[in-house]
Amino acid sequence: MDPVDFIKTLLMVFVPLFPVVNPIGDAPIFLALTQQYPDAVRKVLARKIAAYGFTLLAGSFLFGTLILDFFGISIPVIQLAGGIVVAATGWSLLNQKDDNDAEQSPATLDDAMEHAFYPLTLPITVGPGCISIAITLGAHIRHQASTGFEHGFPRHFLAALTGMFLLCVLVMVCYSNADRLVKRLGKSGTTIVIRLSAFILLAIGVQIIWNGLSNGLPELFKFLTSRQVTEGNQVNFQQVGWDALLHLLS
Repeated sequence: MDPVDFIKTLLMVFVPLFPVVNPIGDAPIFLALTQQYPDAVRKVLARKIAAYGFTLLAGSFLFGTLILDFFGISIPVIQLAGGIVVAATGWSLLNQKDDNDAEQSPATLDDAMEHAFYPLTLPITVGPGCISIAITLGAHIRHQASTGFEHGFPRHFLAALTGMFLLCVLVMVCYSNADRLVKRLGKSGTTIVIRLSAFILLAIGVQIIWNGLSNGLPELFKFLTSRQVTEGNQVNFQQVGWDALLHLLS
């Protein structure tokens, strides 16, 4: 693969994932959920979240289609389940109490690591939307590039994983510097940004649920309609059989 194709593949992965991961917009949410921890712990958390995020994206990209087929799970179901979790997290954050109550919770490194994967990585940073996009991109690149080194199959995937890695590095940078946002906005400004971000997170969760319903309900209606037609045909066949039997007996 020449450098131009490598960059094209990298951007094809980075560009659609960036607005969904949204490391800049998620920084206030990360700050709201980790405000009881000192700066050093938040920086460790940022690195951990970036590592977990890359693992999730790369795993969904490489093996997502196979895993969903193995368990018989569809993308709309992933969107519904993930959207409920995102909306619940946004609602909880929207109704979060003041800092005085938050300071009573433990602020140790071990406690922070317990929350590094859930909910800080999944679903806050890498949610169902990101997983769906990663699975779709993996299937697209697998279809676009034929297997084998002669067709650039491994190099396409290497370029895609590089784009995901750069995105996760950006997540780490934004989360690590989230405390600077507090210093610039002040206490009241930070509270406003946190509440607004929580409301947006709630709206994103509802939107993901709606996307899952929009994609899943037509399939459900189609299945129910075909089943009703099949049952109707069976009823008609049974009625014809009974009519023929009564005609013979009469």
